[in-house]
Amino acid sequence: MQAQILHQMEYIFELPFKVRDYECDLQGIVNNAVYQNYLEHTRHEFLEHAGLSFAKMHDEGIDAVVIRIEIDYKFPLKSGDLFVCRLNTEREGNLKFVFFQDIYRLSDEKLCIKSKITAACINNKTGRPVVPNELVETIEKYSLTKKD
Repeated sequence: MQAQILHQMEYIFELPFKVRDYECDLQGIVNNAVYQNYLEHTRHEFLEHAGLSFAKMHDEGIDAVVIRIEIDYKFPLKSGDLFVCRLNTEREGNLKFVFFQDIYRLSDEKLCIKSKITAACINNKTGRPVVPNELVETIEKYSLTKKD
């Protein structure tokens, strides 16, 4: 299973996963909190594939922080399920970066999760909002909703 930058209409990146036994709860389905780990890992992998490093940004005094998460749980995943997390991104205003992420079970392309994650960047010394040029350029380069 390997991540890839996509050139499709709805998504720009996808990352495949397999549900592990310990991610499931008593009902035998993936615990709702685990989906946030899948979503975060996909965002990090996308940015790494695009040439950005959270560690480097942090060392330069910039931290990306999630400020809002919206998740619609559509269908549960179970242990052993192969699935893919697909991503699209865009800017919202001057300070916010939005990641639209959906999770599909691979066996039948069943939509399991629909999400919208909003992030912003802060100066890790002052806590003040900042807009790192590298991140802006990456989001604008890969965004399907191009700004003129």
